Amino acid sequence: MSALEVSVDYGAISRNVEILRGHATGADVMAIVKADAYGHGLVLSAQAARRGGAAWLGVAQPHEALALRAAGDSGRILTWLYGPEVPARALIAADIDLSVSSPEVLGEIVAVSRENEIPARLHICVDTGLGREGVTPTELPALLDLAIAAQAEGLVRIVGMWSHLAWADAPGHPTIDAQADVFREALSLAQERRVGLEVRHLANSACTLTRPDLHFDLVRPGIAIYGLPPVSDPYGENFGLASAMTVRSEVILVKDVPQGHGVSYGHEYVTPYPTTLGLVSAGYADGVFRSAGNCAEVSIRGRRYRIAGRVCMDQFVVDLGPATEVRVGDQVTLFGPDGPSATDWARAIDTIDYEVVCRFGALRDKSTA
Repeated sequence: MSALEVSVDYGAISRNVEILRGHATGADVMAIVKADAYGHGLVLSAQAARRGGAAWLGVAQPHEALALRAAGDSGRILTWLYGPEVPARALIAADIDLSVSSPEVLGEIVAVSRENEIPARLHICVDTGLGREGVTPTELPALLDLAIAAQAEGLVRIVGMWSHLAWADAPGHPTIDAQADVFREALSLAQERRVGLEVRHLANSACTLTRPDLHFDLVRPGIAIYGLPPVSDPYGENFGLASAMTVRSEVILVKDVPQGHGVSYGHEYVTPYPTTLGLVSAGYADGVFRSAGNCAEVSIRGRRYRIAGRVCMDQFVVDLGPATEVRVGDQVTLFGPDGPSATDWARAIDTIDYEVVCRFGALRDKSTA
């Protein structure tokens, strides 16, 4: 085993998508596989999502959409994060759906469509209050008119309208309904201009699970398809979703030390009694957060142990207690089904589980998984 082993259960991703399809009655599922599928592996995660019934795939970056096509995916794919330098020629040729947030992006897409005589499929992105991608409601009429004119020439097809929510992970937050109202107004504007939209989409993971009234034609779960829903299940069952990523290492040294023995740099942990320390082969060079010292837990032989002292570049220590059965070579689960979750780690180090899985996932190809 290398210092850190990152593995992904792709069957769990398929089952999670099936469960989310059950929540999205009347709407199709777009599985969001951006950022290398949140660290879980773009192509394999996309294939797993398709097996689970995802009708669409969504990626932020155009190169990921093209990579999915190159890997043989023939279904609907949407990409959305780019400026006027959008590689429209390659995307249109690959039959990728494109998002439009500005006249400049629309102009580039139209120019390429005119040159190649292939109409592009467009989703108009509306900034309903997130303040990120999307055209503002004030500027939407002008952008929509430009797109309609291009559609009349046969250069594009306006197939979708979408937006993204700012606080969906806080069910009941007033911004959710406020943004939904703005989105409905945008849809009404399209309807007034007789734009026949194929899909309207607003719901992310949180809204897929908690707001069926906002599902429209398509829901876009991201983090939930990897088993990490951003909202709490009132029944305490994680909505039936299973975490897909597991991160492990191993114990490489076990030794007894006296009471008052300092542990790791700066002695931020001092043993409160005679005890046994276990050295784990993984550190911040392997993706382990340096801030995890004295707060995050790992699992060894089914028991939780808190990291003792500072995380070092390639190792950290756990206090195993004065009477332990842990031995050299024992498996250490940082997070996974048999240990803490990525969410547990996120809470311990004051971040979100999105960052945790993306960080460790970046090392996936370097591990033995």
